[in-house]
Amino acid sequence: MSQFEGAKVRTTVQPDHSGHSDQSGHSVYVQDEFWGRYIRLVQETVIPYQYEALHDRVAGAEPSHAIANFEIAAGRRQGKFGGMVFQDSDVAKWLEATAYSLSIRRDPELERQADEVIDLVGEAQQADGYLNTYFTVKEPGKRWTNLQDCHELYCAGHFIEAAVAYYEATGKDKLLSIMRRMADHIDSVFGTEEGKLKGYDGHQEIELALVKLYRLTGEEKYLKLSLFFIDQRGQEPNFLRQEWEGRGRVTHWGGQTDHVDMAYNQSHIPVREQTVAVGHSVRAVYMYTAMADLARLTGDEALREACLRLWNNMTERQMYITGGIGSTHHGEAFTFDYDLPNDTVYAETCASIGLIFFARRMLELTPDSRYADVMERALYNNVLGSMAQDGKHYFYVNPLEVWPQACTCNPGKQHVKAQRQGWFGCACCPPNVARLLTSLNQYIYTEHSDTLYTNLYIGSELRTLLGGTEVKITQSSKLPWEGIVTLKVDPAEAGVFGIALRIPSWSGKVRISVNGGLLPALDALEQGYAVIRREWQPGDIVELMLPMEAHRVYAHPELRANAGKTAIQYGPLVYCLESADNGEPLSSISLSKEGRLKEAYDEELLGGAVVIRAEGYRVEEQSWSGGLYGSTRAAVQPVEVTAIPYYLWGNRGSGEMKVWIPE
Repeated sequence: MSQFEGAKVRTTVQPDHSGHSDQSGHSVYVQDEFWGRYIRLVQETVIPYQYEALHDRVAGAEPSHAIANFEIAAGRRQGKFGGMVFQDSDVAKWLEATAYSLSIRRDPELERQADEVIDLVGEAQQADGYLNTYFTVKEPGKRWTNLQDCHELYCAGHFIEAAVAYYEATGKDKLLSIMRRMADHIDSVFGTEEGKLKGYDGHQEIELALVKLYRLTGEEKYLKLSLFFIDQRGQEPNFLRQEWEGRGRVTHWGGQTDHVDMAYNQSHIPVREQTVAVGHSVRAVYMYTAMADLARLTGDEALREACLRLWNNMTERQMYITGGIGSTHHGEAFTFDYDLPNDTVYAETCASIGLIFFARRMLELTPDSRYADVMERALYNNVLGSMAQDGKHYFYVNPLEVWPQACTCNPGKQHVKAQRQGWFGCACCPPNVARLLTSLNQYIYTEHSDTLYTNLYIGSELRTLLGGTEVKITQSSKLPWEGIVTLKVDPAEAGVFGIALRIPSWSGKVRISVNGGLLPALDALEQGYAVIRREWQPGDIVELMLPMEAHRVYAHPELRANAGKTAIQYGPLVYCLESADNGEPLSSISLSKEGRLKEAYDEELLGGAVVIRAEGYRVEEQSWSGGLYGSTRAAVQPVEVTAIPYYLWGNRGSGEMKVWIPE
């Protein structure tokens, strides 16, 4: 057995905790060789490293100021506020990741650290429940006066998420009580009633957090407050524009301006009328996540239809093959359909994490495999690739093509890095990765009626009720290297219910057997799932065999950046070329159109991975004699081209990289 195979993730609390289960209604433990390794990395390296970073104790990394701000706000020390206006959220996301880690494995020292941070947060809270160190320390008289820029509700949302997770993991309610006081304060400030602010935050997050708080507490006012923020956005007269005018057209970031773009934070029109993904990509997907939550909980058909339109536009016209979204660094934003440049891309890590949040909520609305396909694509490629194999270095931006010199010398590409960074002044992405990977169990399955939908093929143990029967399902998976998945079904007694297996978009002709007997050809999939409905007996075995073969992927003809190029995919993994394997410049390499792609497992490559080799060509630079431009093409020579999984790039020093290859 692998040394990582025993890593477990669960969603319910241990018996010696409060006894409350989480909001999913079932418990899931991750027991997976591939993902167990990364979950352990987060627990043993990432969370402790980020704790030190938040305390400004990582040599060579940009100072965070996050804990220091809380100490100043709590009166424990003197000083000035440091960092970004939203710096509090880094602490919240660390606490949330810590909560998920504690739900996996009790760690008294980590829990002590978290409790001490929570005590500090409580000391920084104001008498009326307000909590935000920027406005407590730096601008105490200006609460709620710049919702467009200053992230007060955004920070509150992240702390609410942390509070819910920490209570579910430990049964301790101190942070939950702190954040219920804050949520109640927010409810007293915002609303349609006379004297309340009819506004909403410039950076969405509070909306999805309030839904989590509602689901935990059952308090309807939190659900109504979430819906209020969604309903108000984009209404006329536009609150954020009026607020900006009232400040003398001054912004937090750029001083006085002549124009503000309401589409940047998706407040240009009411959300139910929006049809195209626009503006800051993280804000967008956080909002879409809340919209899907509210559509499911309230039955709001207009919200559901808006979610579907926005999903379709974003994933069919504005998403990278790696699951990245947001193609420009100007505003970390969407641009327009099919505008997906490879070398000036933004594809922020947080945006792909938000896309995964949205995908999960869409799966809860409707069991459709295309949502899980996107969730899988973003997880295995953009998100996993954002963190170095040592757990201590991160990409904020996730490019599909890198020329290190251009990243240094071209002002239009300086946001792209050839190597992951130790920390960031704006460090939203690293703790976001940590909280996602430690809560990965929440994304594997969804349930509809008496049917269990398997969305991700990740080794795990599930306990739930299906068709009134208590069931344990043990999944073993050899993905992403081999396409063999086994589910052992153990109902407490014989029972009739459904088990639905996602047929991935990358798979060919699959085979499914139950207790060794092959099922008939899968001619009638239900929205991309093979649904097996039968009377299940204890010990029944389902085996899914997914053909795993490297294949080429081509882009839509209107995606101009990839005209005449191909990408390589193996299972859920997108591949790339690195100069470490192929030399420089990578621009001189092309693939043979007819050449076969050959897979081989390389135990020596960064912990082991399938490497793909192909026939290709390289331009011979020494054959060129035409100066800067010439009338005769340079000669080409056949070469073997080597591709590695995209998520592993940049772990062997600085060098060139590209996903899309001329063919």
